[in-house]
Amino acid sequence: MTARAFITGLSGPQLGPDERAFLRDAQPWGVILFKRNVDDPDQVRALVDACREALGRDAPVLVDQEGGRVQRLGPPHWPAYPPGAAYGAVYDRDPAAGLAAARLGGRLIAADLRAVGIDVDCLPLADVPVPGADRVIGDRAYGEEPAKVAAIAGAVAEGLLQGGVLPVLKHIPGHGRAGVDSHERLPTVDTPRDELDRTDFEAFRRLASLPLAMTAHVVFSTIDPHEPATTSEILVRDVIRAAIGFDGLLMSDDVSMGALRGTIGQRAERSLAAGCDLVLHCNGRRDEMDAVAAAVPPLTGAAARRAEAALAARRAPAEFDAAAARAEFSALLESGDARTLV
Repeated sequence: MTARAFITGLSGPQLGPDERAFLRDAQPWGVILFKRNVDDPDQVRALVDACREALGRDAPVLVDQEGGRVQRLGPPHWPAYPPGAAYGAVYDRDPAAGLAAARLGGRLIAADLRAVGIDVDCLPLADVPVPGADRVIGDRAYGEEPAKVAAIAGAVAEGLLQGGVLPVLKHIPGHGRAGVDSHERLPTVDTPRDELDRTDFEAFRRLASLPLAMTAHVVFSTIDPHEPATTSEILVRDVIRAAIGFDGLLMSDDVSMGALRGTIGQRAERSLAAGCDLVLHCNGRRDEMDAVAAAVPPLTGAAARRAEAALAARRAPAEFDAAAARAEFSALLESGDARTLV
């Protein structure tokens, strides 16, 4: 069966008959897990296996596993990871050590995820925050300078790929200047285009070869005063695809977030019409899941080719001594006085 152009959330830690039938019939491209779906490793592995069985294919299973405030798999069954700012703190003392820490962090997270069957992580961030921005990004960011942000993000992505997990670059073309949390309201950024090109967009430009990216629910008024990047044909075409040069698989951020207007079905349609390849819907509400499934088409054409290319980047993990890597990771974080950020 041909996958449809969306990724769906689930309601809880087990896949009941109703959701099993939904996955079988609606055929989302992939599934994303949240804390409500996570109890312990055996349960997560069983849930992932049940999803793939219902879909009838080796479908991608996603999660937001950054560290810090955004970590869906956490103690006591999984280690706590630091927020992105911890890598930036090490980098400021010693750039090589900062990149090594970021790479190891990505590799260790990948080992945790692969052990339970998850093969896509919505990480790294390339958002470049500015003073006065909402803390929704905050210490999740690697720094406030695009070259540094891109270097650390690239190292995290490299670690994930080495561990057999696909990275998702977010939130393209940048969420760092947003003055409000897009989970609740729509942010508008009034920064001139040339400054955005030098800062926010530049960080993403340096990472344009990554296989997947997630959009920002942010209006850039000097480029498109009416629509956020997720639903703006101008921003997807002229900024994400052209100026930044990203040619990978592009997914929306969660269309159930408060930043977007219209019904869930309308949000899904507008995202695809703007140029997103996939719609991401996360909250696990069955009525909304049905509405998204009804609004999106099968994954075909350029979007299908980009999806195939992204999945082709999945590879078996390289040989890895996790215990030695965790010891080295801890030592690197301590060397940068990053312990207070963990």
